[in-house]
Amino acid sequence: QLVESGGGSVQAGGSLRLSCALSQLRYDNKCVGWFRQAPGKKREGVAMIYTGDGATTYSDPVKGRFAISQDNADNTVYLQMNSLKVDDTATYFCVSDLQGRKKCTLGGPPISWYWGQGTQVTVS
Repeated sequence: QLVESGGGSVQAGGSLRLSCALSQLRYDNKCVGWFRQAPGKKREGVAMIYTGDGATTYSDPVKGRFAISQDNADNTVYLQMNSLKVDDTATYFCVSDLQGRKKCTLGGPPISWYWGQGTQVTVS
């Protein structure tokens, strides 16, 4: 119901685009976005979009460098990551809201999200 793709290895300053293909149930009028977790660090919210109206939310470390977008034709959410830094290295997880949020946040307990399997992003 939620499949991520697009991770990989890139040099600092480069770009990557992550994709998250969702089922209709997981896509329509939902907060959908990305968390990431680096080894030894806490999981953190990165970016969210409310697919009902396209409203977006970003964490401070990625604001101005990452852009989240949606494609209603394919039920897909994208994360365009530019000006990548070594600190962006992490496993990135696509999530879809299970609580019916109308205003997206970058937090909430893990049980309140439907999780993808994760995709690795390595910046060197």
